[in-house]
Amino acid sequence: MDFAFGAEDEDFRADARRWLAAHPGGEGGRAWERELGADGWIGLGWESGGYGNRTATLTQQVVWAEEYARAGAPGRAGHIGEKLLAPTLLAYGDEEQKDQFLPAVARGEELWCQGYSEPGAGSDLAALRTRAERDGRGHRVSGHKIWTSLAHEADWCFVLARTEAGARRHHGLSFLLVPMDQPGRIEVRPIRQMTGTSEFNEVFFDGAEAPHVVGGEGNGWRVAMGLLAVERGVSTLVQQIGFEAELGRVLRLAVESGAVTDPVLRDALVRQWAELRVMRWNALRTLGDAGDAGAPSVAKLLWGRWHQRLGELAMAVRGAAGATGPGEWSPGAYALDDLQRMFLFSRADTIYGGSDEIQRTIIAERVLGLPREPM
Repeated sequence: MDFAFGAEDEDFRADARRWLAAHPGGEGGRAWERELGADGWIGLGWESGGYGNRTATLTQQVVWAEEYARAGAPGRAGHIGEKLLAPTLLAYGDEEQKDQFLPAVARGEELWCQGYSEPGAGSDLAALRTRAERDGRGHRVSGHKIWTSLAHEADWCFVLARTEAGARRHHGLSFLLVPMDQPGRIEVRPIRQMTGTSEFNEVFFDGAEAPHVVGGEGNGWRVAMGLLAVERGVSTLVQQIGFEAELGRVLRLAVESGAVTDPVLRDALVRQWAELRVMRWNALRTLGDAGDAGAPSVAKLLWGRWHQRLGELAMAVRGAAGATGPGEWSPGAYALDDLQRMFLFSRADTIYGGSDEIQRTIIAERVLGLPREPM
């Protein structure tokens, strides 16, 4: 199987490298999103360049993502709007919704968050309890979402809510677009994690206005599952470049500290390297294959536990020093270096985005055709 990039892809790569070298990006954030948008680098995977984005083939999207990661460019504040909301609108939205929202995302001017998980409905999303009732201008949303990434910065939230009274599980749900600037109707509470950061939030809706429904009322489950299906392929390859950089830091530390002389540790590091290569070939093999129902679940199972093992290896290489931070400790505040932060954050890798148990159930039932578990 030939995974080589063509001449046009390499020309695209050279253009991307030149642009990234001339635009370091600083700390990222809204200003960086607008900088990316001004030159059309947001929305490369969309159907056309009619929204202010550049047109790009699937392989060119991979090239851009690889170069972005290799350049060490800032983390994206607008990735939820670009990578999740936009493909969903292109697939299920009407022309008015596309024209209203996609240009603003492409320009880097509007940020989005995702209102899916709830305290009692995480991996089991169909158990959600957030409700929305019709009014003269759309819907009114009431409920409680959790683990909502970047909600404290977002302008809009796409919310999965129950719009049919008495409906259960995946029936009677709708995919709603909710503006976040609604004082008294929306409250955002940051969740401080053990890494010391708080990019996740709880969001409380109390009669919040939702003027748009995507895909028709009652079709929310179909739209929501369509959105989850796009979290694959290119984004997986980008993630793996970040993993490669982290593995490189662990390997350098192992050599510098002499820990690499331990044969057990050395074997574990080699295994990590080999498994990362396998994940890359698997991602390239399934790139753009929307018909493979099990591919996203297989990929999630592969990288989630791999990343946790890398964090554990990093701490094994550090030894006792891994328990001490790089700065002064004070009550309620402590400093972490990159490897410590990676180790702590990776504990969630087998939970968020669908727990490992859920992924195995998907593979068993939808791919292998095994009987469904009794309710």
